[in-house]
Amino acid sequence: MAITTPRAYAPDAVRRVLQRKKRDVRGRTFHVGLVATLLTSVAILVILMVDVVLDSLTVWETRSLGSFLTSQLSADPAVAGIAQALYGSIVLMIFTIAIAFPLGISAAIYLEEYARDTRFTRIINANIRNLAGVPSIVYGILGLALFVKALESITGPQVHGRSVISGGFTLGLLVLPIVIITTAEALRAVPGGIREAAYGVGATQWQMIRQHVFPVAAPGILTGTILSIGRAFGEAAPLLMVGGITTFFQAGDASIVEQLQGRFSALPVLVFSWVRFPQDEFRALTAALIIVMLVVLLLINATGIYLRNRYEKDL
Repeated sequence: MAITTPRAYAPDAVRRVLQRKKRDVRGRTFHVGLVATLLTSVAILVILMVDVVLDSLTVWETRSLGSFLTSQLSADPAVAGIAQALYGSIVLMIFTIAIAFPLGISAAIYLEEYARDTRFTRIINANIRNLAGVPSIVYGILGLALFVKALESITGPQVHGRSVISGGFTLGLLVLPIVIITTAEALRAVPGGIREAAYGVGATQWQMIRQHVFPVAAPGILTGTILSIGRAFGEAAPLLMVGGITTFFQAGDASIVEQLQGRFSALPVLVFSWVRFPQDEFRALTAALIIVMLVVLLLINATGIYLRNRYEKDL
């Protein structure tokens, strides 16, 4: 007995469905909601930016950018600048890079290329991802309990461990999970055929990673690590916990080692300090400082994008 199929009728049925002019109300509603959310976010961002720029106009009308960047902290808003806080932020970023980048990249390479897929490894990966979402104030408390206490005997009774070193270690610990995650994702995105081809020509595992896998993953690794620096650059809560001061300080003739063992300031800490002052002049200085920080963050992000595109072209 022959079995008939509706194959001959399928094209007509598909044609009728395609020609049916039925509006996708749910799809259009979802699309309109997404566009409205995007426009609302952009509008809020533009309003905030315009408000900050308008508040800072009084500073730029009376002072130059160079004077604002090179002047020392002062209780007089007419001459106050951000030189010491800028110097402190630069030193802290150097500490963060020196701590987080080698440890984070090395840990990601081990977890992705050397460690076996065991239950213990999966637990470690899950904990690293959880640590990336921990609030920054928690890292500040950890830095206070760990680094400040450990360095208390080194820095002396006047500082009690609240030094640049403690701040650098705390920020390095803050961005370490982010560096590990971004590096691991970049390594995971490398096609498996590259590894197989390297093994096929007799390369060892280390040669395969160094000469084949790592160069391909370098754009993603650079982008993630540089963006993590932007995260550390704007953090104020951990620095306040481990010794960031909000008042005037003077390094004087102290050496580099003595400065690292002493109290410090940073740009986010200075924002926290100036915004609490009742004078309108300090509010204008706060707005100008926010603009400087935004420009620095944009430069950091632009550097990450440039390096990623540069390495992708070379590959």
